[in-house]
Amino acid sequence: MDERMSSGARSRRPAPLPARVALAARVFLAVAAFVVALLLTTACEAPGRTVTDDRGPVPAPPGPSPYGVVFLGPGDCSSRGPVIREVFCRSEKAAATVLARHLGTPSSGPPCPDATDFVLHVSETGTGARSRLTTGYACMRNLEPPHPGDPGQGGGPLTVVGDCVTASRAGEVTETACADAGGRAPRYRVESAVRRRAQCPDDTDLFVSLRGEKPVGCARRSTGW
Repeated sequence: MDERMSSGARSRRPAPLPARVALAARVFLAVAAFVVALLLTTACEAPGRTVTDDRGPVPAPPGPSPYGVVFLGPGDCSSRGPVIREVFCRSEKAAATVLARHLGTPSSGPPCPDATDFVLHVSETGTGARSRLTTGYACMRNLEPPHPGDPGQGGGPLTVVGDCVTASRAGEVTETACADAGGRAPRYRVESAVRRRAQCPDDTDLFVSLRGEKPVGCARRSTGW
C-alpha cells in the first residue's frame, strides 16, 4: 500500500524556512511592535501638552507677578503702612487700589477721580525702575470703608459736590464731615459745580474752588444736616 494513503502513516513536518526568510520575519515583527507602542503613547498624550517624567516631583508653574509695566498703575493694589508696596489685590496685605496714575504733581497734573480717598506721591529711581513713569502720583481708594473721599465724609484730597466746608476770614475753606454736629460753624455745603460764578444759583452763599471741567462750587450756608 502507498505510504501516503496509509492511516497509520506519520505526517511529514514542513520543510524549514531558509535562514534569510526567518530573519526578515523577526525584523518585521519587532518593527510592528515598536510602531504599536509609539501609537499608544501618542494617543495617551493630550494635544498641546508635553510629557512629564512622573518618577520625580513636578515643579509648580511660576505664579503671575503682581507688578505691571508701571509701578502702581491703574487697577494695581498697594499695602498699608509707612512703606507702601505693590501687592496682589487678593492678598490680605492689600489695602487700596489705584484709580488713576499721572505724571507730575497733584497741583499741576490732571485731577484725581472724585472717589479718590488719598493720593500717593510715587517716585521710581535706580536700576530697578520698571518704567519711564518714574515721578508722579497715584489716586487711591480704600478697598474697604471708610471712604473719606466720598461726598460729605469730611476727608479726601478733593472737594466735590456734596462736601461740607468751613470758611476762614482769610478766604480759605476746610472740608469737614457733614454729619459732624460738633464741627465749627458756620458750615457750607457744596450743592453744585459750574464753569463760572455767574452760573451759580442766586441763593449761593460761598464760592468754592474745585478741580476739573467745572471749577466753581456753589455752596449754601447751614448749621448742620
